[in-house]
Amino acid sequence: MESSTWKRAIILADMNAFFASVEQRDNPELQSRPIGITNGQTGTCIITCSYEARAYGIKTGMRLREARLLCPDLIQIPSRPHRYAEVSSSIMASLQNITPDIEVFSVDEAFLDVTACQRLSGTPERIARRVKHTIFEASGVLCSVGVSGDKTTAKWAAKLNKPDGLTVVPPWEAEARLRDVPVTDLCGINKGIGGFLAGYGVYRCGDMRKIPISVLGRRFGNPGRRIWYMAQGADPAPIETNVAAPKSIGHGKVIPPNTRDRCTLETYFLHMAEKVAARLRRHDLQAQRFTISFRTNEGWFGCKVILPRPISDGGRIMSLCRDVLAQHWDGKGINQVQITATDPKDKDFQLELFEEPDRIQESPANEVMDQINRRFGDFSLAPARLVNRSEMPDVIAPSWKPFGHRETILER
Repeated sequence: MESSTWKRAIILADMNAFFASVEQRDNPELQSRPIGITNGQTGTCIITCSYEARAYGIKTGMRLREARLLCPDLIQIPSRPHRYAEVSSSIMASLQNITPDIEVFSVDEAFLDVTACQRLSGTPERIARRVKHTIFEASGVLCSVGVSGDKTTAKWAAKLNKPDGLTVVPPWEAEARLRDVPVTDLCGINKGIGGFLAGYGVYRCGDMRKIPISVLGRRFGNPGRRIWYMAQGADPAPIETNVAAPKSIGHGKVIPPNTRDRCTLETYFLHMAEKVAARLRRHDLQAQRFTISFRTNEGWFGCKVILPRPISDGGRIMSLCRDVLAQHWDGKGINQVQITATDPKDKDFQLELFEEPDRIQESPANEVMDQINRRFGDFSLAPARLVNRSEMPDVIAPSWKPFGHRETILER
């Protein structure tokens, strides 16, 4: 008989249909109604939907027109990124009352290491029920919870009984429970890795013992070794309570199909440039390497740019965009734009021996603009070209976190 105290106890809390649940909580008239969240009132794509809408077969990524064929009564709701961020922050803060060992995995998911809580708070299942209650009290949103001895199994378990589920997989049962699960059902194993594993006859987690750990280690390094353990219910990855510095900061925008007007294109690029620049400055970062690209019906075009010195100014980034359009755009319709700052560095980088400091200082206007926007909201003060942004609604990325570098909207 196994001990009631686990050697390691990990909980994954996954807020159910988070954006839609927030909308239904804020507006009682939407309760039990099929709703689809789109990127702004003019959005044509479902970014998430309520469980009532999912019952009709509506899925994330589906065109609104197609969704309404499945459910004529579908209610379109424009997304409210700031509201979702606010509720997410409240949820994550409330979980601190249970344990400080929290990893905010995304806007609607969090890992909790409750190993040390068992002596005072009881069994992992009891703590998990407290997590569900705490989240509901803080937000009015239901969540599904997975409990196990490692992160991967806990996340897999959280998917089993949605919505409002609670699934416990004791560590000593994890390997057996995962045995018949396709390896690509585990978080972090994409189709590419799945294809590699299939080449060795590994399709389900139970097949992983067919190959030595060294095969994955040689191909993928430490992440590969972790995958070998993940499939056996023994993921060694710890809870990451600290947010690592970003390897890149980027923003993209799907724009009206086949946009050819240069002035319109530059406005969209300027919007992305200012967003990238604002995020760099918010975290005291600058970047020297940028990727500027756009997508037409024929694919992606653009280039990587390496500057002589790092920057975090929207105007300077916009200059790069103009150069890319001049060099790589042949006038064909553009459907999407993207700007990514790669390998950003701390702003207080070391100057070259004979560098002139005043030549690399950012405009003092940026600091004033950032202060105003933090107080009054995104783009309250912005270049005149961006004043009328009615067709540029803010979005919130799935990997958004209320604390750290992955914020995609400004703090308030």
